[in-house]
Amino acid sequence: MRKFKKVLDGLTAVSSASSSSQPGNRENDIPESLQSEHFQLCKTVRHGFPYQPSAMAFDPVQKILSIGTQNGGLRLFGRPGVECYCQHDSGAAVIQLQFLINEGALVSALADDSIHLWNLRQKRPAILHSLKFNRERITFCHLPFQSKWLYVGTERGNIHIVNVESFTLSGYVIMWNKAIELSSKSHPGPVVHISDNPMDEGKLLIGFESGTVVLWDLKSKKADYRYNYDEAIHSVAWHHEGKQFICSHSDGTLTIWNVKSPAKPAQIITPHGKQPKDGKKPEPCKPILKVEYKTTRAGDPFMILSGGLSYDTIGRRPCLTVMHGKSTAVLEMDYPIVDFLTLCETPYPNDFQEPYAVVVLLEKDLVVIDLAQNGYPIFENPYPLSIHESPVTCCEYFSDCPVDIIPALYSVGARQKRQGYSKKEWPISGGNWGLGNQCYPEIIITGHADGSVKFWDASAIMLQVLYKLKTAKVFEKSRNKEDKPSTDIVDEDPFAIQILSWCPESRMLCVAGVSAHVIIYKFSKQEVTTEVVQLLEVRLQYELNDVDSPDVDQIPPLPTPGASSNPQPPAPQSHPSTSSSSSDGLRDNVPCLKVRSTPLKQSAGYQVELVIQLVWVSGEPPQQITSLAVNSSYGLVVFGNSNGLAIVDYLQKTVLLNLGTVELYGSNDPYQRQPRSPRKTRQPSGAGLCDINEGSTTSEDRCKSPTSAKMSRKLSLPTELKPDLDIRDNSFSRSRSSSVTSIDKESREAITSLQFGETYTRKTDSATAPSLWVGTSLGTVVVIVLNLPPPGEQRLLQPVIVSPSGTLIRLKGAILRMSFLDSTGMLFAPPYESWREPNAPEDKDEKDKQRKRRPASVSPSSSQEICENQYAVICSEKQAKVIALPSQNCIYKHNITETSFVLRADIVQMSNSICLACFCANGHIMTLSLPSLRPLLDVNYLPLTDMRIARTFCFTNNGQALYLVSPTEIQRITYSQETCENLQEMLGELFTPVETPEAPNRGFFKGLFGGGAQSLDREELFGESVAGKASRSLAQHIPGPGGIEGMKGAASGVVGELARARIALDERGQKLGELEERTAAMMASADSFSKHAHDMMLKYKDKKWYQF
Repeated sequence: MRKFKKVLDGLTAVSSASSSSQPGNRENDIPESLQSEHFQLCKTVRHGFPYQPSAMAFDPVQKILSIGTQNGGLRLFGRPGVECYCQHDSGAAVIQLQFLINEGALVSALADDSIHLWNLRQKRPAILHSLKFNRERITFCHLPFQSKWLYVGTERGNIHIVNVESFTLSGYVIMWNKAIELSSKSHPGPVVHISDNPMDEGKLLIGFESGTVVLWDLKSKKADYRYNYDEAIHSVAWHHEGKQFICSHSDGTLTIWNVKSPAKPAQIITPHGKQPKDGKKPEPCKPILKVEYKTTRAGDPFMILSGGLSYDTIGRRPCLTVMHGKSTAVLEMDYPIVDFLTLCETPYPNDFQEPYAVVVLLEKDLVVIDLAQNGYPIFENPYPLSIHESPVTCCEYFSDCPVDIIPALYSVGARQKRQGYSKKEWPISGGNWGLGNQCYPEIIITGHADGSVKFWDASAIMLQVLYKLKTAKVFEKSRNKEDKPSTDIVDEDPFAIQILSWCPESRMLCVAGVSAHVIIYKFSKQEVTTEVVQLLEVRLQYELNDVDSPDVDQIPPLPTPGASSNPQPPAPQSHPSTSSSSSDGLRDNVPCLKVRSTPLKQSAGYQVELVIQLVWVSGEPPQQITSLAVNSSYGLVVFGNSNGLAIVDYLQKTVLLNLGTVELYGSNDPYQRQPRSPRKTRQPSGAGLCDINEGSTTSEDRCKSPTSAKMSRKLSLPTELKPDLDIRDNSFSRSRSSSVTSIDKESREAITSLQFGETYTRKTDSATAPSLWVGTSLGTVVVIVLNLPPPGEQRLLQPVIVSPSGTLIRLKGAILRMSFLDSTGMLFAPPYESWREPNAPEDKDEKDKQRKRRPASVSPSSSQEICENQYAVICSEKQAKVIALPSQNCIYKHNITETSFVLRADIVQMSNSICLACFCANGHIMTLSLPSLRPLLDVNYLPLTDMRIARTFCFTNNGQALYLVSPTEIQRITYSQETCENLQEMLGELFTPVETPEAPNRGFFKGLFGGGAQSLDREELFGESVAGKASRSLAQHIPGPGGIEGMKGAASGVVGELARARIALDERGQKLGELEERTAAMMASADSFSKHAHDMMLKYKDKKWYQF
């Protein structure tokens, strides 16, 4: 890989240097420090709720929780901030997990009938061994505490025994036909439960699905007792004294059995059944999927179960039932229960359990209930598991933010927290934090389908929610579906966020929503009540008539007649709009949503400054917004769609420019355009919000850049994020249809990219000026000059003059990103105004001072001489260009992709330099040097891309990037070689050396007369000398892919043992120097053993078994 990068380094980009009129061709003198060896791609961390969870386990000593998923994922959670993600290569569903308690290891059983041993003593867990069953399907596993023999139950009803140290099968097998009564004529069904008697390890309790339970004597190899019940069994649990067990059944009953009375249950309980007065059996209920029976020293035992509700509770949410003494608490959950575990003080099954919490794994949440407090309150969940609370529709990532922004967001977010949580510490508290050497603040912002926006602290590879903003609050909500306004352009989620524009320095936030609305927010630490929400309505229409476009320099700076505002701060609009239909009865001048007319109480945090809505035009719905930008220094917000562009002065609350895309060109329009075709009155399926699967495109089409390709990607929400919708194939080849492509696509040109900056706008300019660069879906860049009044009072009274400069730059494919470099090749951001409290009462003198001060800006001052060049970096779906300003010569050009198209491009800072990072639809991640556009990295990272990844992928500074890997999880990656190297230090430790608690005391009389826990020499019983070898064809052993890493992990397991010994020895003041050296020697011998083992494997690889 390193060699490949070196070769790449030698390739220079296709450079089409125009004959430059610049003095001495200074463009090429800019030194570039970034080389290909600075880049390496690797995954860092995954945040969020494990998608489609299927199994769960807890280590009560290490206090680590593991969750398995339906696609073979494995997530491990310790104390807040200690998280880890692993993946089984097969991608098969995890059906069960079992910790080797306090050993730093975990066994996983998968739906493809394989079992795996994970080593958790390394920061990135690896598989040490795997065993694949060939002839039997695994249904249940059980690993007794402090045992190395794993019981594996199968669909045929047999039980096999696996040595977890060597991952070999024992010859000892419990066959189903030996376990059940000979007189039984039917098969007992799959094994659904295995556990040993807490007081006698030699007795194994086996539950079969049909309702039969068998107590098997391991030594005598026969059944001691058989317990039969008419209803299917779902789970079984022991009382810690080993004299009773409880079964849960498919008819909603619990049966309690005395071990020595197999004839009938000692007790039958139907927790949710209505008891008939005539003494008959209660009505059957839904199945009780799991029951746990936990004892306490001081009081009544706890019986905890999921399911079992009566059939007449239709519409009732899933419940967990806690029975304690005479009280029964039914705890409703928001989602179906996948599994639950009771956390107890002791790992020993033969001691009083002392339960203190219940971990409930739901389909889309993780809930931990405090059993020790009245009312069973839940613990406040410290993990970032609420990313998907409403489906994520867009995402932005900001690195190197101002240092005061995270505390500011945290302080306003702290007031939003719910009350009523348990007062105790979060019980999943294992592991240790990594040594994060990243000290720069990082923020992730997610936009959601319900209109909410969440700010997350993402510093030092952690994730924590800071603040949540609900944008839907500014609109009237329809009470029911019949009440929906007829002006809606989407069938559901009318408030969904599509685009976010945020300025971290000024804290200005601008969001564009799916109903063609834009909301501008200011940040304040004080609560305010807004009497009337300020509203602007914009009539952005697409006209292509025979009338000549106005001359470029004479475009009126004031709003065009179509805009519903005037240059003075208007009186807030009345709601609804004045005219709701035109003379021919078509909807006209009405927005899609109705802004609330009652006063709006706004808490500290983000507060609405202005709402802008696009309106219906002559029966045609407004097109959704495709690009958005805000600038705090200029006081402007700009947005565009497939009809045109609008610039709004949010200080004066006026529309400055409202032009169709074609009119932007003036007389310079390079395209031959078709006249408009008649439009339908309503867009199908709400402007392409959900129609990603409508119409499939051919592979030739994928290589082209259709007019609205960018739009369809920006706008469509993938079907799998929609609740209760079919999840269909939505791979990228099918996603380029949009509601606009089919309709007069020849003449549609969408605004796809916007960038403010202090730049040279014309070739003849001798000084920089405030400007707006506009990129379109046809690959054109148009530059607009902004003439701002002086700061202070003048800025609020005089109009901003806006005029296209006549400058046109063209590229292949839709424009995605534009940025500006100074003469040294460093990035300069648009000017900004630093944040100040907007609601603070100020003196008039102070106010004047504030108004007069120049906005903070890192752009060159406007008095620069002409020789001080700038560079514009422009990236489209197909290529990147670097343009020298003011000469407008293209000094570098690079064709990024011929056969695919770029989905996301960002100009990012890295190692005190800058580069262009691109993510392509074919899955490639690339970086190019700036300004020379030399390829530095090209990795085929995600070959199968889909809409969700395409819509959420974003790069940021310092070599960081992220995307939504599933509807509930964010995957963070790095393309920085330095971060890849330091990742090991930054990750937390899952395993920490802890003493195993002492075994419960048997007591004098129990020791004297027997009756305490009986131990069993499993080695003697299951070892090869007694049990013999298992059939070779039954299962196949696969060494772990961790290889030497796994062996080192095993050797470092000994280090863990030493660490435990050290805790004891240090008390006696002894030193362990020699042992440390021996451990190092073990590591070295592990290395050499691995090498020899590999040589042996190569030697015997092609030999048949009879040639050995």
